[in-house]
Amino acid sequence: MRRKRGIWLAVGGVLLVVAVVGAFVFQPWLLFIDDKVDEGDDASEVVGTAQGGLTDTTVPEASGEQKTRVVLASAEFIDAEHGTSGTATIFRRSDGSRFLRLQDLDTSNGPDLHVWITDRRSGGDCEGCFGSWGIYDDGDYVKLGALKGNQGNQSYEIPDGADLAGMKSVVIWCDKFNVAFGTADIT
Repeated sequence: MRRKRGIWLAVGGVLLVVAVVGAFVFQPWLLFIDDKVDEGDDASEVVGTAQGGLTDTTVPEASGEQKTRVVLASAEFIDAEHGTSGTATIFRRSDGSRFLRLQDLDTSNGPDLHVWITDRRSGGDCEGCFGSWGIYDDGDYVKLGALKGNQGNQSYEIPDGADLAGMKSVVIWCDKFNVAFGTADIT
């Protein structure tokens, strides 16, 4: 009788350890908690769309004291491993700096989420086959930082030396599980 009780206590202890470790790794509570952010848009005025897309180096002229900006690329998010919607727009300001604006973003919350610009096409690989959402760290990418919130409006500065030639998509990337939550085609 004592032996059975000892076995059940040992099994129970192992299950408890597995549950605690699983909760730490997967952080399932994030699926039920939305992190909303509403950053104001850049103060510069949008004066047009660059003809050369991401590689366009034309810098819009400032209008007196008022900085201006042009759109280099813009696209709607599509679902990857999680339902994702909103708009990703890349701008160049009159001072030559660039930034990414996520507008009306709505995706699942999760552990270790980041914003990247990548050389992989939006929509995964092989039309959604198994593993198609894990390709975005296989090539070139520019890391813009941790996702500020899974819902709302937010901006990310693009590093001055970042080469956007050949970049094809904006990705909400989960580093912990190496998978895209959502992607936007910026080609």
